[in-house]
This record gives sequence, structure tokens and C-alpha cells, in this order.
Amino acid sequence: MRRLIFGRTNAALATALIPTTLTLAVVRATGSAAALGVVLACELVPMLVLLPVAGVVADRFPAQRVVFGADLLRGAAQAAIGVELLRGPARIPELAALSAVTGAGVAFGTPAVRRLVAGVIDGADRLRANARLGVAEGLAQMAAPAAAGGLVLAAGPGWSSLLTAGLFAVSAGTLGGLAPRHAAPYAGRERFTAELREGWRETRRHGWFLTTLAGHGVWHLAAGFLLTLAPVIAVRHLGGDTAWVVIAQAGTAGMLIGVFGAGRLRIRRPLVAVAFGGAAYGLPLAALGIAALAPSRALLAVVAPAYFVAMFGLGVLSPLWETTLQHRIPQDALGRVGSFDALISFASRPLGMTVAAPVAAVTGTAAPLLSLAVLVAGANLAMLLLADVRGYRGSAPGAREQAVVAGAAAVDDA
Repeated sequence: MRRLIFGRTNAALATALIPTTLTLAVVRATGSAAALGVVLACELVPMLVLLPVAGVVADRFPAQRVVFGADLLRGAAQAAIGVELLRGPARIPELAALSAVTGAGVAFGTPAVRRLVAGVIDGADRLRANARLGVAEGLAQMAAPAAAGGLVLAAGPGWSSLLTAGLFAVSAGTLGGLAPRHAAPYAGRERFTAELREGWRETRRHGWFLTTLAGHGVWHLAAGFLLTLAPVIAVRHLGGDTAWVVIAQAGTAGMLIGVFGAGRLRIRRPLVAVAFGGAAYGLPLAALGIAALAPSRALLAVVAPAYFVAMFGLGVLSPLWETTLQHRIPQDALGRVGSFDALISFASRPLGMTVAAPVAAVTGTAAPLLSLAVLVAGANLAMLLLADVRGYRGSAPGAREQAVVAGAAAVDDA
């Protein structure tokens, strides 16, 4: 487990360094928000397009090899960006192309990592492992912007990108050498399109998964609105820049405490907890909507705790959701099914951030936030209508997964 956590922490830190480094590099060179948008979009678009393909690859090949290749690809792209930035001012076409390569690496690594965790960690220990991974990745994401900013100011963005490349190389070397103990045997290679269709059929077979996925998509969309509009509301109505810092720090603390506690709380019905964890994101949306309607600095005392509770809920949700997928989805389909989960997560939040300002310009900031608060709560609590959600206790892998693991053991023993 320690090796897994070490490798994932390096990858998470490297991933979190990229946006700050690219932002500072592009702004230094061009001062253009449009140029920055192009570079960031060139990472996002390949990621979204390739995720379904990556899910098939994750199920076809050993997870540790796919992760190894994905991290090496990202490391090579970041090393090339570092060399490019050390040669002189950032050139947008080159940065855009290399960012696209990075996005491809993210796409192929994401579903494979989930399979790797499921294969390396025993079922009874997966929640604890996912919680520890969540804490490590959360701390990495907290530290990365400051680290990237400090390194860019001290030595330049090129060195920050080279550091990122080194961290990806460490992650590749660490995770690529792991030997899964519960890897599902691959029965045979069908055509790619047939495997993609089979992955979608497996996804539709799990009503609880699709219902939960819809709820997650809604709160990710709402998060895009919140992260775009909340700083404006905080600065204008809740006490200035300091108010937003207080709100953001409250959310960070809530997330870390939630992730840390998820592996220690005795949660007997994990999907019920996931439903309430997602629904809690409606609290800061409602609080910010009220602050926009009735401005008062005193409302900071409501908004900051509401954001803490929401992020605590998401912190608990994350390891529970990962563990549930690893228990209930057969390992031979986990990459493909998980790729749809990642696709919704990666697409919804940027969409919310893109449309938040235009929508607010037409309706005002309060209306979309209050509407989304109701929508988030409703979409996530709707999960509780399913008996398969209310009744799942998460104590052991499902029968199909047990059969797959048993088959893997039989192959190993032969």
C-alpha cells in the first residue's frame, strides 16, 4: 500500500503543478487570456475524447503497464514543455500540442489507476487505501500551486515543468512495478468497437451507477458555477479578498477531514452516504445565492461553514465511491465503466465554469446558484429511491467480481 500511495502522491503533485505553471508561462509571454484558454482547452479536449478508448485499453492490458505508459507519456510532454520554456518565451502552438499529449496521458491513466488499486489492494482494505490516497492527493493539490508559483518566480516556468516531468517519472517507476494480486484474466480480444459496446452494456446494467453518475454530474456542474461566481460574491458582498480566502480554506479543511475520516467512520450503507455527501453541495450554493440577494458581511459566518460541510461530504463521498466501484463492478469491465464516470467528472465542471458568467450576466448571480442548490440536492437524494442503493452494505465484493477473482487465482495456480 505504501508504494501505491507514494506513486499516486507523486502523480497527483505533478498533475496539480501543471495548471499554475502553464498559466504563469503563458501570461508572462503573451498576457492573453485567449491564448491561455487555447492551451488549457488543448489538454481537456483530447482527455474527454480519449476516455472511452482508454477504458477499453485499461481492461485489455495489465493496469500497471498502462499506468506506466501514461505517466511516461505525461512526463515526456512536460519535459518537452520545460525545454521549450527554457529556450525562450512560450510559443503557443508548441505548448498547445504538448498539452494535448498531456491530456492523452491523463485519459489513459485515469481508468487504469482504478483497476490497479482494485488489483493490488484486498477488498477489505480498499476503503482504507482509497481514503489514504485521497488524503495524499488532497495535500498534493494544496501544496502544488504554491510550489509551482514559488519555483516559477525563483527559477522560471521551465524548471517547474522539468520538476513535473521528474515526478511523473517517479510515479511511472513506482506504479509500473506493482504486481496486482487480484487481476482479472483477459478472456480474449474482441474487436475494439465490440468491447466498447460491451462496456456500455455493463454500465447500463447497474442502475445505481447511472443514477449516482447523474447526481455527480450535477454537482460537478454546480461546482463550476460556484468556483466562478463565489469569489465575486465574496469580494463584493462578504468582506473582500479575505472573505474568499476564509471560504476556500474552510472548504479545503472540510475536504481533508472528510477524506481522512471516511476510512475510520463506520458507514454501513456507503451509497446512502454518497447520496447525502453529494446533496450537501447544495448548502453553499444556497448560502451564496442568499448572500447575492441580501448582501451582508455577517453571512460569511453562514457561507464558510456551509462550504466546509459540503466539502466534508465530498471528502467522505470520494473514497466510498471508489471502493464501491471496485467492489461492485467486475474487474474485467472496471476500466470501461470507470471511464464513463471520469468523463462526466472531467466534462461537467469545465462546462459550468464556461457558462457561469454568461448565465449570471443575464439572470444575476443569485438565480443560478439557488436553482442549482435545489437541483444538486434533488439529483443526489433521488438515489435513495433505489432499493439497490439503500440496501447495499459494501461488506464484500459482488458475486460476479468474486467469480472473476477466483478465475484469476485459478489461472495463477495452473
